[in-house]
Parts: sequence; C-alpha cells; structure tokens
Amino acid sequence: MNSAHRYSQDTRPLDALTGGNSSTRLKAALAIGTHPEPGFVDVLVARCAIEPDFFVRDMLTWALTRLPSEITVPKLRAELRSGRAQARSQALHTLSKIGDSSAWPAITRSLLHDADDEVARTAWRAAVVLVPDEEKEALAAELARQFGRGDREVRLSLSRTLVALGDVVEPVLQTAMIHHDPAVRAHASATERLLRDPDAAFDLAVDEARRVVALGPGREETTAC
Repeated sequence: MNSAHRYSQDTRPLDALTGGNSSTRLKAALAIGTHPEPGFVDVLVARCAIEPDFFVRDMLTWALTRLPSEITVPKLRAELRSGRAQARSQALHTLSKIGDSSAWPAITRSLLHDADDEVARTAWRAAVVLVPDEEKEALAAELARQFGRGDREVRLSLSRTLVALGDVVEPVLQTAMIHHDPAVRAHASATERLLRDPDAAFDLAVDEARRVVALGPGREETTAC
C-alpha cells in the first residue's frame, strides 16, 4: 500500500479541524489541502461556516480550491442559501478563489444586497471575478443602488468593486452624482475620483466630494481660488 493510499484512509486531519487550538486546525486544513480527497469536501464546507479564526478559514478555502470544481461548486452554491452569515460569506469567498464561471448565476441580487455587510462585500468581490463581460453594465447598475451604504470600509469596498469593473461604470456614476441624496452623490463622486486615479486616497476623495456637494453645483471652482 503506497503512502497516498494510506493517507486517503487517514481521517485524523478531519478530526483535528474541530480541535480547540487554532494552530492545530490550521495545520489540519493545510494537510487536507496538500493531499486533497474528494470525500473531505462536506467537512471542509461545513467547517467554513463555523470556523472562528480568519487564517484557518483562509486555509480551508485553499484546501477547497485544491479539489475538482465540479465537486466543490455545487456544495458551495448550496451554502449561499444558508441562514448563517458566515456560511454565505465564506462560500462566496471560496467561489471567487475557484473562479469557475458556472457559479455566476448563484450571485443573486439578494446576496449583492445582503443585510449583513460582510456577506454583501464578499458578494461584490465574487461578482467582479465571475461576471461575464456582457453583464458588467447590469452589475454596475445593481451595485450603484447601494451608494451611501454602511461605514467607511463598506463604502470603500463598494467603490473598489465598481472601479474593478472598469469604464462600464461611468454612466451609473454620472447618474448617482446627481442623486437627490447627498451621501449617494458624495460616494459616487469619490468612486469616480478613484476610477480616474486608482492611487487616490479614498478618505480624501470622500472629503472633497462632500465639500463639492455642500457648496453646490458650479461653486467648487470659485471656492478653490
């Protein structure tokens, strides 16, 4: 019996995934990913939903990417319907790392607008990876409906997602920049600044956008003198 076959019968790494020490769980996930076994997929997916340690979750995702996508993608798509926010978020993250375009239809409008900020942010990032070129404009329009949402990190995530879509976002930015809500206008203006200058500081872009919004259309030029 060769070593690979002996490992396929060894469930000790699976048992270690539930250990109380995060270092032990990390090593177990690494071992599983190093010698991937299709029979381990259910345990890996289930652990993603409850694993408290970020680094262990990332290693679990890596282990899942080592398995055939025809096995993992259906399991992960099922997790997107979970009532547990972490299960949805981690499944989205893993799907983005696998990069299988067949998962695109599973990135639903409800996920893009998920009430949990972390799930929504992960859905945005996954959408950018998986969206077909012909659907980028529609995705940009859907994402733009959330301008002004959340705290700084949420707003920055949304801006970065839109910028990653490229020039197709320009029409929705122009529309949002004349929205009746000043928070939407400021967020859209900051995003437009980032689109033109990806190295621009987001906070400075937001502050400048708010200043322009406060002054009103056409007044920023005279004030700058």
